[in-house]
Amino acid sequence: MDRRAAMGEAEGLRAAQARLEDGDPLGALEVLRRLGDALRFRAAGQLLLGRAYYHCAQLERAQEALELSVALDPRNPEARFVLGRTLERRGRPREALKQLRIAAAVSGRADYQRHVDALVATLGSAAA
Repeated sequence: MDRRAAMGEAEGLRAAQARLEDGDPLGALEVLRRLGDALRFRAAGQLLLGRAYYHCAQLERAQEALELSVALDPRNPEARFVLGRTLERRGRPREALKQLRIAAAVSGRADYQRHVDALVATLGSAAA
């Protein structure tokens, strides 16, 4: 990839991130779609794509993007957390719990652990 294309990709990712932070996931998707295949093997790009799909309630697409992000960067707790939340919303709490536990353990974030604890409480003894 030449330098100009790399700069365009970086600017696109920043613009998509800004749109997500502004509460405009559809705008973020629009920006990310323009980047096209440049995101295919970029964990950060797939994470942004997954987050945007998640916030648009396109959960199957979110799951696909987030699973690719995790495959590309297995130690990224945010990708695992959002994947866990996506699985939870798709009615797959046990799969969600696995991802959420990894996210909490890797990140050390108390808010991630609180979500794990809440899901464990919801699932009851079957979660252990």
